[in-house]
Amino acid sequence: MSTHRLAHRIAATAGTAALAATALLAGSGSASAALPTPIAASTARSYLSGMTATAETHGSTYNRDLFPTWITISGTCDTREYVLKRDGTGVTTDSSCKATAGTWKSVYDGVTTTSASSFDIDHLVPLAEAWGSGAWAWTTAQRQAFANDVTRPQLLAVSASSNRSKGDRDPAEWLPQASYQCTYARAWVQVKHYYGLTVDSAEKTKLSSILNGC
Repeated sequence: MSTHRLAHRIAATAGTAALAATALLAGSGSASAALPTPIAASTARSYLSGMTATAETHGSTYNRDLFPTWITISGTCDTREYVLKRDGTGVTTDSSCKATAGTWKSVYDGVTTTSASSFDIDHLVPLAEAWGSGAWAWTTAQRQAFANDVTRPQLLAVSASSNRSKGDRDPAEWLPQASYQCTYARAWVQVKHYYGLTVDSAEKTKLSSILNGC
């Protein structure tokens, strides 16, 4: 994907995210929404088939600071606070948008909590994975948009233990619980396709296997 086309997409991402945030945060203070619904499995299979398997590069130059997080999404709410409110049930927040009550369930491992601080906000396509798949060539502004994208199925609240277990690994190396793998694969392909990121051979094979069973 050309830099110009990607920049245009990211500008559109920011506008759509702002509208989505306004709609959510203007609510009553509770939310039970989840990860934005990924594309259908058939669409994901089509997208994936068009991706040429390419080895990742530039791994030695990855630096997480090149993907600024978290940014203000709306009002006083930053990306983490926005996702916690979106992904939780019965969420209440204080004047600074920090979650003060609610229930969260981690789709990666089924863990449930009433303590928002015990959950992480996971980048479904990890930042290091994105870097090696093409984000090394982006501008910092483009990487910031990717790292804070609440419009695509890229960010979700999960247990800290599952997030640590996953780390920067792709689907050939790590997967969530079986009941969530189809959704995970659909979301993974959608995000990579949208941002013009590449897939490596093992990653493509594993994603194909999962999607064929969806």
